[in-house]
Amino acid sequence: MSERTLLTASEMSRTLERLASEVVERRAEEAPLVLVGIQRRGVDLAHRLKTLLDERLPAPVIPGMLDINLYRDDWSSLGKTPAISSTKIPDVEGKTVILVDDVLFSGRTTRAALEAILDFGRPRRVELLVLVDRGHRELPIQADYVGKRVNTSSAERVDVLINERDGQDKVILRGQSA
Repeated sequence: MSERTLLTASEMSRTLERLASEVVERRAEEAPLVLVGIQRRGVDLAHRLKTLLDERLPAPVIPGMLDINLYRDDWSSLGKTPAISSTKIPDVEGKTVILVDDVLFSGRTTRAALEAILDFGRPRRVELLVLVDRGHRELPIQADYVGKRVNTSSAERVDVLINERDGQDKVILRGQSA
């Protein structure tokens, strides 16, 4: 199996800084802003973004975390019971919500997250922020904020390593060796 580094730790840090700046440019006047990380690594990225945004926005960002496993459209065909993580969603009624995920691929995770968020209320707006967009969409979903776009084959995999979980920050493209 081949492996190629897409983002180093310093590049990840700069990418998150840039994404925070883009959010501030577009949403600085919209308070309060709700930042919801999709379990697992999206939660870690959202926590880092919250720290960056709190330094730049007039009002503190309201954090949340979301497990979409029970909203997946394939969970009953997985052959195993999904592992459920924490969901903590603040009041989203009438607020701008930014969903944060590590990798955007088919769009199915985002679809599930949208469905879940709507069970908690009716936000004024929902946007999507992803560290990596690797293409291959199966649903008409696109991110509003993208850290890095990568052309991949369907046989390849993008792995986001987060220091809090994996002991290092790095984004790796893994695929079959030629």
